Amino acid sequence: MKKKSVYVFFVIAAIAILAVIRYVQLKSAKAPVYVFTYAENQSEDYPTTKAALKFSELVWEKTNGRIKILIKHSAELGSEKEVISQMQYGGIDFARISIAQISDSIPEMNVLQMPYLYNDSQHMWNVLYSPIGDKFLSLVEEQHLKGLSWYDAGARSFYNTRKSITEPDDLKDMTIRVQESTYMNDIVTELGAQYYNASFADIYSAIERGMIDGAENNWPSYISTGHYKVAGYYSEDEHVRIPEMQICSEHTWNKLTAQDQKIIMECARLSAAYEYDLWQETEKKAKQTAKEYGCVINELTLEEKETFKVALSELYPKYCVKYRDIIDQIIQVGQNK
Repeated sequence: MKKKSVYVFFVIAAIAILAVIRYVQLKSAKAPVYVFTYAENQSEDYPTTKAALKFSELVWEKTNGRIKILIKHSAELGSEKEVISQMQYGGIDFARISIAQISDSIPEMNVLQMPYLYNDSQHMWNVLYSPIGDKFLSLVEEQHLKGLSWYDAGARSFYNTRKSITEPDDLKDMTIRVQESTYMNDIVTELGAQYYNASFADIYSAIERGMIDGAENNWPSYISTGHYKVAGYYSEDEHVRIPEMQICSEHTWNKLTAQDQKIIMECARLSAAYEYDLWQETEKKAKQTAKEYGCVINELTLEEKETFKVALSELYPKYCVKYRDIIDQIIQVGQNK
């Protein structure tokens, strides 16, 4: 009986000691010097959002809690274009954006998203992790932003409610939602369809109500938005690969010490590696989900993709006449395997 009492006493004492230690830790903990916001338009379980959370976690750890970054996902802070605008005057600190959303302001950025420019995903990453990619990352400084790192967004393909798409003519008389950019509007127009600029959050209802026939996006977005439930034909034409970018407001960047800027940059690059691996895994799962749901998946042959490439070839002189040398450099990277 005495042994039991002694045991209970020591357990209670240990709990009390731990409570005191925790209390002292909390009392001595310093509040963050900076609390920043990070805008993400995707859902909480999306690869880019998870990578943003990893970025926040890394920054917190490496600054010993001096910098806290709050991730606002699901477009809580607005559309990507609205977020970019707010960042330019310091209203939002960090974000993940598609370069399609800034190419109207920085025309040279169109180079990285030209149709069928890359042989495959690895070709794109070899470009992004080269002096070419570094140059493009710095271009956003023209818009009072700081480029931090690249994120993967896969290849974009068409999906719709009506039929499989194997050639450009299949898109004629269709209305397809695209991202809000002149370049993306032109892609759909060149293929004979009508473009429609709905916000990302409104696409599902637009398809369901018959306002549009479909949209174009990557595998993870097709599943995470639920579009596979209302537009069951997915054709892997892979017309573009559009890199995405982590950015920081110039106002925010200039507040930081050189040491903290170095930490932010390092954490951004580490989160990019994390996002890349996560993207590959999520893409495979998304395609499997679509198959199990009964979606009609059409994997285009190289010959079929070539017909799309030819149909979109006129976009090169329209958007890249001044940047032909960069296009040639990118093509050369793909040949240097």
